[in-house]
Amino acid sequence: MSESDNTQAQAQAPAQNRRPKRRRRKPRKTQSGNASQWSLKQFPVEPVAGRWRFHDFDLPLALMRAIHAEGFEYCTPIQAQALMQTLLGGDVVGKAQTGTGKTAAFLISLLAYFLEEEAPDGQKPGTPRSLIVAPTRELALQIEKDAKALARFTSLNVASVVGGMDYQTQRTALAKNIDILVATPGRLLDFQQKRDIDLSQVEVLVLDEADRMLSMGFIPDVKRIIRYTPKCEERQTFLFSATFTPDILSLSEQWTQKPSHIEIEVTTENAANIDQRVYLVSDAEKRKLLVNLLRQESMERVIVFGNRRDLVRELDGLLREAGISVAMLSGDVPQNQRISTLEKFRDGEIQVLVATDVAGRGIHIEDVSHVVNFTLPEDPEDYVHRIGRTGRAGAKGVSISFVGEEDAFSLPEIETYIDGKLPCEHPPEGLIE
Repeated sequence: MSESDNTQAQAQAPAQNRRPKRRRRKPRKTQSGNASQWSLKQFPVEPVAGRWRFHDFDLPLALMRAIHAEGFEYCTPIQAQALMQTLLGGDVVGKAQTGTGKTAAFLISLLAYFLEEEAPDGQKPGTPRSLIVAPTRELALQIEKDAKALARFTSLNVASVVGGMDYQTQRTALAKNIDILVATPGRLLDFQQKRDIDLSQVEVLVLDEADRMLSMGFIPDVKRIIRYTPKCEERQTFLFSATFTPDILSLSEQWTQKPSHIEIEVTTENAANIDQRVYLVSDAEKRKLLVNLLRQESMERVIVFGNRRDLVRELDGLLREAGISVAMLSGDVPQNQRISTLEKFRDGEIQVLVATDVAGRGIHIEDVSHVVNFTLPEDPEDYVHRIGRTGRAGAKGVSISFVGEEDAFSLPEIETYIDGKLPCEHPPEGLIE
């Protein structure tokens, strides 16, 4: 048997070969009548050399139906590599940037497991079987939305607890058995301390964007949360991070048991569908260039990134005065307003979002046509995260960076980080007149 054949056989191994911590139970029921009305014959995907299909993992039918409904056919690299390990019950520490498909990777594993094994006898409300911890409210709510989409043909329950939203509404959602709980650290601890949540029965723990949680100062809260869950030997753990710093690797050693390490390099090679442009302008010309650029008909759904909150507020006002449909996303904006803004942007009611990097991490919208870097980020890695907002799900995207005097030192650092030169040019004629 070849190495590739052996790997595929392992990925399709029966549940009895999985980690002993999982007890085999009878398959969980899907929503009434749905499974009998759909079959894999309605989801043909041709084998392609060097690529994994979701068919290759022998996933439950109700989950495959949702994968089909979402338009997925072939696994991204992080999905294929992660599923080979997680479906066998193993822990995973994964390095992957936003936009590589890591959310679907861990959600598909969770749902496959819960569809194969019923909840423990006597499961109580507010006692989730799995816990996904994310650093930002926007990211947590997006994960919840993705989980509900993939669970749509099952009876599995998904809920979220995040700050900035009504506590009682979230408490009501917990008054039933929960299979997947998505949470931000602070609000989760609020529920834990008031005993509205019991984490002692968590079978699978997911820590998403661990590097961002570290930089935002959430690690002490995350450590407290993990102490409320079963020991790492008694749960399955997935940790994802855009970088593998010594601190992240140290934490992963504490929180996982013999994990598989997966690395999807953070490079622009993962953004092959993105046309990257750099416009050389003076700092004084940037505002006029932005307004004229956004008035072009081809700029359908655009995210403009700025480095500071005050700059984002200024650009929001500038574009409003120019008659452009715009909204801003930063830490200054109340949570309910942020959610409403994202929905309007997703539905096409707003053409332009002006955002900071922290807020931008929570934007997961498939059809963003353009990303504009009004200022280059101070951290080269954030450049890759920014442009990853476009060119998703196989679509073409455009990234345009304005480089003025203040950005002169950032450009070489970005090119060194991505190991490539960015095409620098002057803006097309008429855009700064």
